[in-house]
Amino acid sequence: MSDALYQAEILRLAKEGRGNQRLEDADGSARVDNPLCGDRVTVDLKMSDGTISTVGHRVQGCALCEASAALIKLNAPGRSLSELEKIRQQFLDYLAGTREDSPEWSELERFAPVRDFKSRHDCVRLPFDATVNALKDALEKNPAF
Repeated sequence: MSDALYQAEILRLAKEGRGNQRLEDADGSARVDNPLCGDRVTVDLKMSDGTISTVGHRVQGCALCEASAALIKLNAPGRSLSELEKIRQQFLDYLAGTREDSPEWSELERFAPVRDFKSRHDCVRLPFDATVNALKDALEKNPAF
């Protein structure tokens, strides 16, 4: 199983995501845990004009979780809550095999090997959940965003 899941591109992304730091004075933060495997993701966001300006995260989890968080850090800036929720759903549909075309973030296709391992979908979904929750937290604290 590990050879199919942990291909070179996912391992490269995971390595890029390691060592990322949380943000001081974040506008919104959220932590999400997966009790089944022990993965934990904390995401901090800074906001500007209703969109994400900066993403910080700390991942205590597998390479799939780290790689997913790395892609979010690269692609989420400039996105609003509705855009991020849409991309999250596209990705979940892609993983579930109910979406044939590519997600808006084409880099998410790198997770194609995960499609066959439903038990690992949560690993790549966790950073998305934490990011959406952090964005909601920021908007609750300051609706002017």
